[in-house]
Amino acid sequence: MAPETSERTIGQLVADATHDLQGIVRGEIALAKAEVAQGAKVIGKGAGMFAGAAFVGLLGLIFLFHTLAYVVAIWLPVWAGYLVVTVFMFLVAGVLALLGKSAFDKAKPAPERAIEQGRETIAALRRDGDGTGD
Repeated sequence: MAPETSERTIGQLVADATHDLQGIVRGEIALAKAEVAQGAKVIGKGAGMFAGAAFVGLLGLIFLFHTLAYVVAIWLPVWAGYLVVTVFMFLVAGVLALLGKSAFDKAKPAPERAIEQGRETIAALRRDGDGTGD
């Protein structure tokens, strides 16, 4: 009768290693998805700011045309009111455009943390695969 050993077979060790690697890969994929989703939200916010800037800019252009029409046709103080509103709307459009640009600059659509984690995992596997261990 052979003595019982508590050592695991090579097949069991390979199966465990495969299972662990699958868990690591799934975790890194989930991290990458979360980072991309977060970047997409920031880009969407920036796009909304640019859309707002375009809309307000268009309204400003309409008021500019009204202002020019009153200046040419009437020469009354009414144009001054239109001009003030027009300048104000262009200022709002400029602020919205700057906010949209800032949002785009902050966006990080690449999953940087997941990429770094993947590099660290590969480096650790190579280190352990060399037989040097820790």
